[in-house]
Amino acid sequence: MSTTIEAVKAALSLVIDPNTGKDFISSRSAKNIEVDDDHVALDIELGYPAKSQIEPIRAAVTAALTAVEGVKKVHVHVYAKIVAHSAQRGVKLLPNVRNIIAVASGKGGVGKSTTAVNLALALAAEGANVGLLDADIYGPSQPMMMGISGQPKSNDGKTMEPMENHGLQVASIGFMINPDDPMVWRGPMVTQALQQLLEQTNWRDLDYLVVDMPPGTGDIQLTLSQKVPVTGAVIVTTPQDIALLDARKGLKMFEKVGIPILGVVENMSMHICSNCGHAEAIFGQGGGAKMCADFGVDFLGALPLALSIREQTDSGRPTVVANPDGTEAQLYKQIARKVAVKVAEKAKDMSSKFPSIVIKND
Repeated sequence: MSTTIEAVKAALSLVIDPNTGKDFISSRSAKNIEVDDDHVALDIELGYPAKSQIEPIRAAVTAALTAVEGVKKVHVHVYAKIVAHSAQRGVKLLPNVRNIIAVASGKGGVGKSTTAVNLALALAAEGANVGLLDADIYGPSQPMMMGISGQPKSNDGKTMEPMENHGLQVASIGFMINPDDPMVWRGPMVTQALQQLLEQTNWRDLDYLVVDMPPGTGDIQLTLSQKVPVTGAVIVTTPQDIALLDARKGLKMFEKVGIPILGVVENMSMHICSNCGHAEAIFGQGGGAKMCADFGVDFLGALPLALSIREQTDSGRPTVVANPDGTEAQLYKQIARKVAVKVAEKAKDMSSKFPSIVIKND
């Protein structure tokens, strides 16, 4: 008895992608299904970077199809295809940048920059091409966190090449100033500097550009929402009530300007003693999850207040590269996958599909 495509599809409809929670038929991830007597071959296309997930997904699909009556041989090709997704209405995508993820907080000191750099590194570890833009003009920290020194090169005198380390392309005002010099600039100069960093950096084929935002809801946030095609924002907070108060304002700001909230990360959720391993919620508990429930957004995960995270980031080797198999790195990678899945679920950008219409007067 030969196997039918309908039987194969029925089996695939029962296999759930652990990252999206959807089956491979309804999500249209199963492609190019071929049945030749007792041999089944197909592709599984994932819309998010998933180097660590490919083998488990292949094994699950293979097991489900092997159980179909008449099937003796199964060939499954699992791959990731990351495409550009829609941003704010009327804002064009940047060349060579498919998706822009803003990492923001309402106030400083909640670990936003540490979260941003580890999120970017986690996406890269899963196989994506990733850039990191340090948008905190007044207090750039990514050069130190990424372990990069020196100044960017310009091949044409008009644009600059991104700095690189740990597999990321990086741009920051910090590469162009003395670390001890304060940025005594008014708002217009700051927003102009941000636009130049974004538009005059020769980003190379990025799947994601992670933007480390300054704290607050001021000029830079407004510029980003009006002129930069942001796919979505990640809000970083601590469980402390005062941090949550400002994080809620940041979240509402993005909603008002039409930028989707991809979710909330609760940083410093639990202090882990480096001597005995005792866990203590010194900033309170459950604040991030409650905020998500109040606003109807996703809770992406909680990160501990651990000495190792601070030491690794200060040394220029953030947690995801310093200890990639450690507990904290796995938490960052889980959060990164959730963010990438949320991006993949957004509507695709179709502007490149339409021809440009030029009207000429003869």
